[in-house]
Amino acid sequence: MPELPEVETVRIGLAKWVTGRTISAVEVHHPRSIRRHLPGDAHFAAVLTGRTILDVARRGKYLWLPLDSGDAVIAHLGMSGQLLMQPATAADEKHLRVRFTFTDDGPELRFVDQRTFGGLSVSEGGAELPDEISHIARDPMDPLFDDAAFSARLRGRHTEVKRALLDQTLISGVGNIYADEALWRAKLHGTRPTDKLTRPAVDRLLGHVRDVLAEAIVAGGTSFDELYVDVNGESGYFDRSLNAYGREGEPCKRCGAIMRRESFMNRSSFSCPRCQPKPR
Repeated sequence: MPELPEVETVRIGLAKWVTGRTISAVEVHHPRSIRRHLPGDAHFAAVLTGRTILDVARRGKYLWLPLDSGDAVIAHLGMSGQLLMQPATAADEKHLRVRFTFTDDGPELRFVDQRTFGGLSVSEGGAELPDEISHIARDPMDPLFDDAAFSARLRGRHTEVKRALLDQTLISGVGNIYADEALWRAKLHGTRPTDKLTRPAVDRLLGHVRDVLAEAIVAGGTSFDELYVDVNGESGYFDRSLNAYGREGEPCKRCGAIMRRESFMNRSSFSCPRCQPKPR
């Protein structure tokens, strides 16, 4: 599932293409893609037609497009969602779910989603921050992220550090891949108890989280298949820089020990047995 760098890459590209443009029509090709918009597809199209997109914002892994009406379009990519800018002459994608056309007759915005786990919805009055995603914590790239408050909350919990990094009510945008990468850099095993971490250790970990996310954004995110692409249909290349995730059986880039894979929350965690010893 796309994490913060992938969603931020989409946000940056989308903002360049749609900010200031007015929607002329909306076509819903699959109702599941707007299932969170309870009034249905006709209402979805009606409330968006004629509206101007003011910006493209992000909270964690969610995007929203503030509109001149004070409402907003919320977008979640899910496992395979893509927001693509395409010329009107381009053939429809096999899994095209929603199409936005604009009054300037420029490139269309298309929501393409093979597995239909993602979706779009309209948040009434949600231009500043939709209520539907207001419970999600700020991410560490947000200038208003409070490091001291995060450290206090993290150290006040009795849980494992990787579980805490994946808790979107504590810190948003960090998923399985980037949690493993940050923990490798911090030389921490994912099962390390959070209430045993010192404030300096949390500060170092947070610094590594930020570094990993920033580097991944520059690389356009991580693409393991054709399902994650930016608005131009291009894949990210941070997978070439991964130090931990997916490297089972390969030598640690720091110490040479053979990297291990362990089961974690129906997923996999990757770590170095020497650099990241399990807590006793």
